[in-house]
Amino acid sequence: MSKLIYLDNSATSFPKPEEVYDFMNTFYRKHGVNPGRSGFDAAMETEEVVHNTRKMLTKLFNGGADYNRLTFSYNATDSLNLIINGLIEPGTHVVTTMLEHNSVLRPLYVHQQAGTIEVTHVAFDPLTGYIDPKELEKAIRPNTKFMVVTHCSNALGTVQPLSEIGAICKKNGIIFVVDGSQGAGCNEVDMQEWNIDCYIFTGHKCLMGPTGIGGSYVREGITIKHTRAGGTGVRSAYPAHLEEYPYRLENGTLNLLGVAGLHAGIKWITREGIGNIHNRTMALWEKLRNALSEVKGVKLYCAANKENHNPVLSFNISGWEASDVGTLLDVDYHIAVRTGLQCAPKAHECIGTFATHGTVRMSIGAFTTIEEINTAIEAVREIAAIKN
Repeated sequence: MSKLIYLDNSATSFPKPEEVYDFMNTFYRKHGVNPGRSGFDAAMETEEVVHNTRKMLTKLFNGGADYNRLTFSYNATDSLNLIINGLIEPGTHVVTTMLEHNSVLRPLYVHQQAGTIEVTHVAFDPLTGYIDPKELEKAIRPNTKFMVVTHCSNALGTVQPLSEIGAICKKNGIIFVVDGSQGAGCNEVDMQEWNIDCYIFTGHKCLMGPTGIGGSYVREGITIKHTRAGGTGVRSAYPAHLEEYPYRLENGTLNLLGVAGLHAGIKWITREGIGNIHNRTMALWEKLRNALSEVKGVKLYCAANKENHNPVLSFNISGWEASDVGTLLDVDYHIAVRTGLQCAPKAHECIGTFATHGTVRMSIGAFTTIEEINTAIEAVREIAAIKN
């Protein structure tokens, strides 16, 4: 593992900051008890970390005054299911995009197949990777209840114009849901300024937390109906699941170790500066993009614009299957990348790579070095030279 060049940070950031590992270990050894269920000191101290993490994330997203509306779940997929299922009513029309991850596409598909809802998937510009907000507005119908859009494409790295889209949603009186899996911790978020009603995040990517933790912030005035019920640790005599937040979208014991790691991860990115991390990783992305664009046989996708982009580069090499390139990079060069459709099949339909089994995706992280990027460039040159 010490020799591994890890360029799969869009899947999960690796490694984590040392203080994340240290805090998780120390915290769980001292405070690995159930928060919110008891009045003894260890339980109350544990609950304080949970509350503080809610506050930090609410501030990070500029969600609002009520930090209890920041709720935790297993990951972004879990929260997207809670939000989507909690918003859907019979006859609902939903607008979404062809950039979306299966964590959005599949929950909607289940209801669409059942005949409960109608869904419109708006295409993006296949050359640039961006959604035209005007096209989203054209898709709105009288029965459109909500719109769900990715903050950043996991397959292409393009950061979408959320402010413009949010203004359209507000003007038309529909709920704006954002999948922030690839944006939270990598890009600035302003729910209030951008009129975002529900922002969904996962902890194990740019927020530098562990796997198994995620959640959402739901602004006041948005009703998410119950789709789960269970213990909350308070008001146990009440037969129905509680209406108030955070209990409304939380049930059972939290992934406390995950919250602790997320707590430490947020502190790290806040201290380092989200903008500083982004600028550093995008400088490496630009070096990688510029070099690979000159390699014979290499085709880049939606990588012309450095602005409104995250450090993700998708490409193919003429004469090679993407999966075979990934194998060579791993076996011969010890470089870890993601190949295939990256759980975003409609995005690949739009850029023309669905039938050819997707792309090679390199995603740069906070701990990627220039030496690693140089090695990756040379590796791609050597592989491309075999057949070009």
